[in-house]
Amino acid sequence: MNFDYQRVPVADGVSLNVAVAGSGSPVVLLHGFPQTHLMWRHVAADLAADHTVLCPDLRGYGDSDQPADDGETYSKRTMAADVVALARAFGHEKFALAGHDRGALVAIRAGLDHPDHVSRLAILDVLPTLDMWDVLHGVNASVAFHLYLMAQPPGLPEQLISGAPDAFFGYFLDQWGADPESIPADIHARYLEASRNAIPSIVADYRASAGIDLEHDRADRAAGNQLKMPATVLQQGWGDALGFDAAALWRAWAPDLVHETVDSGHFMAETSPGSVTKSLRDLLAR
Repeated sequence: MNFDYQRVPVADGVSLNVAVAGSGSPVVLLHGFPQTHLMWRHVAADLAADHTVLCPDLRGYGDSDQPADDGETYSKRTMAADVVALARAFGHEKFALAGHDRGALVAIRAGLDHPDHVSRLAILDVLPTLDMWDVLHGVNASVAFHLYLMAQPPGLPEQLISGAPDAFFGYFLDQWGADPESIPADIHARYLEASRNAIPSIVADYRASAGIDLEHDRADRAAGNQLKMPATVLQQGWGDALGFDAAALWRAWAPDLVHETVDSGHFMAETSPGSVTKSLRDLLAR
């Protein structure tokens, strides 16, 4: 399946790089850290056989624009609005949405803020921001050291990461995957290059999750807002490792939920694309 590449304006001064293929009901796939839209290469090709598939680089990542941060620029609310605008640019007011890691946080926010636009929601290997911070305790929180580093005020995180960017971003690519062969050398190199060239915006994305994103989640929790669409969550066994009930946390947000614990590592769309595709197709059929 050949994908067509376009740059699509989604906000004032912000355009997203997006790969597009297929025809039929639309599916938008959002990538995670430290990756680009390429993480969906296997899943997207399969889905494009009978769906219109849009695979953007998130704002601040890959070949999409990297606007300067004003405190809200990389909130998941702003990034979710990008996704709605992107789908609309292709003529789709309603679409299924899947996100991995950082893209999953954008997808969650899109589902909460734009329930009339998101018909189905798939989340790969995150908790909502509010729950993510709540379950990290003591030495076990060291697995998420990067969250704490990039939560610091502007300056130090960017400087430290810029000192050894390939070591920093490469650590996650090398340590989080269940199968090193699932990210070939050329893709690995492209992820490193893209991340190396986007340090300020990547840090701003993470910093937002220790500030404005948390505020938005707290407001939704207080108001009783939930994800109204059918949702599927694919997740590693973080609950067992860190001592929480992941499915229960998710049910509080998504009543129409299928929650699956998988053993294919964090980069599951690359390690086990067939299984991920099947779960997405099952969701689309619900």
